[in-house]
Amino acid sequence: MMQFRRSLLPWFLILLAIFAVLATFFFLPSMAIESFGQPAPNLGAGQRYNYSIKLLLESEALTQPCNPGAPEQIFVVQEGETVNSIASRLEGAGIVCDAQVFRDYLVWSGLDRTIQAGTYRLSPGLTGLQVARALQDATPTEVTFLVYAGWRMEEIAEALPASGLQITPEAFLVEAYLPANPPSFLPAGASAEGFLAPGEYTLPRTTTAEQLVSVLIQNFVFELTPELQDGLAAHGLSVYQAVILASIVEREAIFDEEMPVIASVFYNRLRIGMNLQSDPTVQYAIGFTGETWWKNPLSLADLEIDSPFNTYLYPGLPPAPISNPSRAALEAVAFPAQTNYYYFSAMCDGSGYHNFAETFEEQLANLCR
Repeated sequence: MMQFRRSLLPWFLILLAIFAVLATFFFLPSMAIESFGQPAPNLGAGQRYNYSIKLLLESEALTQPCNPGAPEQIFVVQEGETVNSIASRLEGAGIVCDAQVFRDYLVWSGLDRTIQAGTYRLSPGLTGLQVARALQDATPTEVTFLVYAGWRMEEIAEALPASGLQITPEAFLVEAYLPANPPSFLPAGASAEGFLAPGEYTLPRTTTAEQLVSVLIQNFVFELTPELQDGLAAHGLSVYQAVILASIVEREAIFDEEMPVIASVFYNRLRIGMNLQSDPTVQYAIGFTGETWWKNPLSLADLEIDSPFNTYLYPGLPPAPISNPSRAALEAVAFPAQTNYYYFSAMCDGSGYHNFAETFEEQLANLCR
């Protein structure tokens, strides 16, 4: 009997070992699924087993951040870049703790096949699991929005649908026509036209129309330095009047270096009671033509349009700004050139520069034939 038992012992140990191997084979993947989610459908049983062992042994490299509290950094995934390259660079940047373990998780989860090329903001304060999921969406949380100098607020509105911001043109114009928190120098009931500072803005995608208008106005206020205000006041202009004149200078000039001379022409005309006779003010009065907000060239009939913005018919400044001027245009109005010019016309070479004249006769001589 004892002999029989002894003969069964090796078989029992073998069966026990087989049972342990089988239990381990099925148990370890279950543990990995509990910690790291379902494996990719394309993985075979052997692969699931191998990856589950690797992930469980090195789980801390995936579930703990490499450097808690570290700031975000820009990380760019190139089109067609391999998973090995991405993982290696992430480790080099200190964003993931172990490139090989990170790659193993990507393969286990199937996320290696869905990484998107693009620009990401990633932090060493994220866990490896969080970084892997972040790489599935290259849509940035912020967008860059450009406001060009000389745009009227309708043109800003037209740029919104393609900007990535969740603001409709209609919502923007409602806020721009009657800003919620207007600066003190904006007359009661006036729109924000002229005070929507041009520039490049980095904004959250969730920015509202009210917030966008507020940011643009705040940037204008920031650029309105005490020195600039003193320069404007020296010419007897309020901030609002100065912005009206700067908005005209902006639309007349192609090059910033000509702005102080163009400003001097308008100051000289105002000084003697001569009409400003500025084409952009008529263009503003005409509005959208179906193709552009700035009709060019103007006809003789256009110059007869009865509008307070038509500076060929009405003296002095128009009632409101016609565009959103740059800092350079504001500085030109605050610190104009000292000239005796009363006229200017575009040079005939198509360069965008102007000829300036003191008399009407000189102006006529400068006109293109």
